[in-house]
Amino acid sequence: MQFKNNTKQRNVSIQGLRSFKDTLPKNIKRIINKKGHIYSETLSNWKYFVGDELFKCCFPKTFKSSNKFGVRTLVIMVKRGHEVDMEYSKKNILNKMNTYFGYSVVEKLKFISFDDEQKAFPELEITDKNVTINKYKDKISNVKNDKIKKSLLELTKVYKEK
Repeated sequence: MQFKNNTKQRNVSIQGLRSFKDTLPKNIKRIINKKGHIYSETLSNWKYFVGDELFKCCFPKTFKSSNKFGVRTLVIMVKRGHEVDMEYSKKNILNKMNTYFGYSVVEKLKFISFDDEQKAFPELEITDKNVTINKYKDKISNVKNDKIKKSLLELTKVYKEK
């Protein structure tokens, strides 16, 4: 009797359109269900949580969810020299995050300092005409439909502003 090599994949095929979550492998689904939502929302709203000044010197690294022995912890990378500012604004960040999500998402913040030899978020000079990077400009210019071209350029403008 022969066994199939690939037994972890879906055995039943589905006709028509599938949802995006059905096409993902099981391991990735597990990661997204555990901490992906909270971490991605934290990344997208980080500027709101910490403010403009601290946004330039820190960023979230990982989110560790709770288990029997530990607490829910957000690990934050902080530029050397700004640790004291982060320590003073710790309660404010926790309150903003927990009120944003509506329940106690994070119980503890852990800071890791790093030297600023390379920037975590390199800021590019943005002009209204040249928002996209050159390699993406070529790809967008190859699109034949004018509506799609315009919408892609609008998307890059909105993405750069955020």
